Amino acid sequence: MRNLGELNKHIDNHCIWIDPGNTDHLRVGCDGGIYESWDFAKTWEFKANLPVTQFYKVSTDNAFPFYHIHGGTQDNLSLGGPSRSISSNGIANSDWYVTSVGDGFETQVDPTNPDIIYAQSQYGGLVRFDRKSGEYLPIRPQEKAGEPALRWNWDAPLLISSHNPARLYIGANKVFRTNDRGHSWSAVSPDLSRGMDRNRLEIMGKIWSVDAIAKNGSTDIYGQTTSIAESRLDENLLWVGTDDGLLWVTRDGGRNWDKMDNLPGVPERSYVHQVIASQFDKNTAYVCFNHHRYGDFKPYLLKTTDGGKSWHSLSATLPERGSVYSIAEDHVDRNLLFCGTEFGVFFTPDGGENWVQLKGGLPTVAVRDIEIQRRENDLVLGTFGRGFYVLDDYTPLRNLGKETFEKEAALFPVKDAWMFIPSLPLGLRDKGHLGSNYYAAPNPPVGAVFTYWLKNDVKTLKTKRQDAEKALAEKKEPVYYPELKALREEDDQPEPYLLFTITDAAGDVVRHLKTPATKGLKRLVWDFRYNTPAPVAGRFTPAPDQLFGDVEKGHLALPGQYAVTIQTYEDGTLTSVAGPLKFTTQSLRNATLPAADQQVYLDFCKKVSRLRKAASAANIIRAELTGNLGFLQSAMQEMPATPQVMLEKAYDISRRLNALNRQFNGDASLSRREFETPPSLSGRINLIEDGMWNSTSEPTETFRENYTIAAGQLSALLEELKTIAKDIDGLKEELELRGAPATPGRWPVWKE
Repeated sequence: MRNLGELNKHIDNHCIWIDPGNTDHLRVGCDGGIYESWDFAKTWEFKANLPVTQFYKVSTDNAFPFYHIHGGTQDNLSLGGPSRSISSNGIANSDWYVTSVGDGFETQVDPTNPDIIYAQSQYGGLVRFDRKSGEYLPIRPQEKAGEPALRWNWDAPLLISSHNPARLYIGANKVFRTNDRGHSWSAVSPDLSRGMDRNRLEIMGKIWSVDAIAKNGSTDIYGQTTSIAESRLDENLLWVGTDDGLLWVTRDGGRNWDKMDNLPGVPERSYVHQVIASQFDKNTAYVCFNHHRYGDFKPYLLKTTDGGKSWHSLSATLPERGSVYSIAEDHVDRNLLFCGTEFGVFFTPDGGENWVQLKGGLPTVAVRDIEIQRRENDLVLGTFGRGFYVLDDYTPLRNLGKETFEKEAALFPVKDAWMFIPSLPLGLRDKGHLGSNYYAAPNPPVGAVFTYWLKNDVKTLKTKRQDAEKALAEKKEPVYYPELKALREEDDQPEPYLLFTITDAAGDVVRHLKTPATKGLKRLVWDFRYNTPAPVAGRFTPAPDQLFGDVEKGHLALPGQYAVTIQTYEDGTLTSVAGPLKFTTQSLRNATLPAADQQVYLDFCKKVSRLRKAASAANIIRAELTGNLGFLQSAMQEMPATPQVMLEKAYDISRRLNALNRQFNGDASLSRREFETPPSLSGRINLIEDGMWNSTSEPTETFRENYTIAAGQLSALLEELKTIAKDIDGLKEELELRGAPATPGRWPVWKE
C-alpha cells in the first residue's frame, strides 16, 4: 500500500471513484471538495464551482461602500470577501482572500479599519492579519512559566469590544483580554469550566482504556469557554458560556464572576453555543444551548431580563426538532430577533412569542452563526454546507405589525440606494468565455429596492369563476356551465397587473414598472434608468449563450429625491393602492472623470432619447412602407387592368425607399463586401447611446457632433418619407379603382 500522491490537493479524503474504463482517471471527495486526476494522481484539478463551504462562524466589517463578510471554514482556512461588488459578472472566487490557515473559526474586524483583521484557526490559533500587506502576526495568549496548559475549544470564542476597537476577548478555559490589539494579554477570569476529567466520562456506556483506538483523537478537549458577550451599555458587563453547560456573568470587568447552572428546561451539561447581551437593557441576555452531542435535537433558547436571576424559554413555537446554534437581536427593534437552527433561520417580531421561518431561496441547511451588519441593516448567515447567505435590508421586518397585513397594499420604507454603472471585468456578460466551471456568485441587482405587500391577488373573471366552481365541487354541489355572455367577458378581459410609477422631485414621471398582481410580501428593483427609447416591438434580448450585446435600456437618472406609487390595473382602470413614498438615490462617485454639470448630462441624454424614438419611428414607417409596397406590387399583377404604368411608379418608389434604408441603416452593399462605409443615421445614434447609457462622464464633442448630424439628417429623411407615403397612398387609390385584391392598410370602397 502506498500514497497515490496529493500534490496541490486537499487532504482528509472521504470517497474515491475510479473510472472502470480508464483507471488513471480518478475523482476524489475530501475536506477540500472534489478533485479530478487523469494521470493516476500525479496532478489534480480542483472543482472550484461548488458553493458548499462549511462555515462555523460569520462576521462583517465596515468597509465602504460595500462591507466584507468574514468567516471560518471546516478545514479550509478563514476567509474574507465582499458582500457585493460593482461587477456585473458577480463575485468571483478571486475576490476572496485568506486571513488565517488551518480550520477557520471566529473572525473579528476592527470597526474603524477593515484592514485590521483578527482571524483564527482551531484551538484558538489567533492571528492579526494585515489585509493591506498580507502579513500574519500570531497573537494567541500563552501560558506563563509554571502555569498549567490552557484548554482551548476547537472553535474558541473571540470578541472585539464595542467600547474600544483595540480591546479583544478570547476564551480558553479562562477568558483573556487585550487592550493593545494582541500585543499583551491578561486573564480576566479563573477557570470557568467544571474541571471534569473527560477520561472519566462514559462513552457508549463505559469508561475506556488509554489504549483504546483513537480514544482522544479528533475530539474536543473538554472543559473550556465557547461564547463571550459584552454589553454595549456597560463595558464591565460580560457573559461567558462553556461547553460543559455553565453560564457566567461578571459586572466588574472580570474581578468577580457569578455562575449559573441547570437553567430551566435545559438538560444537564448542555453545550452553550452562543450567548449575547441585549443592546437595549444591560440586564437582558439571550443564550442558545445545544444538546445534539447527546442525541437531543430539541431547540433550547432562553432569555433573562434580570441579569440572570431568572430565565424563560423562547423556543415554544420553534420546530420541535432542530438544535439552535445562534441568535441575533435587531439594533432598532428590541422585539425583532433571529435564530439559526439545524434546518434554517427564523425570525420573531414579538420578542420570541411567535417564530416564522425565513426562506426566500435559503436551502434547508444548518445556520451556525448570524451577523447583523448594522450600517446596511443586512442579515448575514454562516451556514454549515452552503456558504454565506445575505438578506439585504431586512428593515421591512421591523414594520410587520398586524395592521400592515390588514391593509390591501403597503409600501415599506426604501433604503437609500447607491447609483453606479456596473463594470464588466470579464469583458462580457455572465461568465464570459471562461467556461461553465468558472464560479461567481451573482451580485444583487443594481437599483432602488421596493418592498411591498399585497393582501390579495387581483384575480381575473376566469380565476374568480374557477375558485367559485372549486368551492361548489368541494361541497358536492352542482357546477353549471357559465352563460355565453360571461364567457365572452372572460375572453375579452385583459390580465391585471401592478404598475409602479417612479417620479422625480418635480413630480415628472421617470419610469413605469409592470409586475404581476400576485399577493404576498415581495420586492421589485428600479435600475435608476428611464424607460428605454427603443421601439416596443422587436427589442433586442440576447439568448443565454449570446454574450455580446445587452437588453435595451434607458439612460440613467440623476442622484436625488424620488417617489414611488403602486397602482393596480384591472379592466382598463388604474387605481392607486400605495404611495407615494419618497426615497433617495446617491452616486457612488467611483468615476474618475464624472460630468461636472449633471443637469447638462441628463439634458443631453434626454435629447438623445427623443432622437432615438423619432428615428426608430421613422425607420419603422420606412420598413412598413417597403412591406406595403411589396403587397401593392403583387396586387398590381392580379388586378383586371394593365399594370405597366403602376409598376413603373412602384419601381421608382422602391428605389427611393432603398436609398432611405441606406441612410437610416447603412450601405449593406458595401459592408457585406468588407468595404469601409460611412456612419448611418442609426449608427450615429447607437454610438451616442452606447457611450452615454454606460457612463457618467459628460458628453464628448464627438457625441455632440454626431447628434447634430443625425438630427439634421432625420429632418430631411422625414420629409422624404412623408412624400413617399403620399405617393403610396396614390397607388392604393388607383389599385382600388382598378379592382385589385385587398392589401394591408388599404380602405375598401364599398357600395352594395
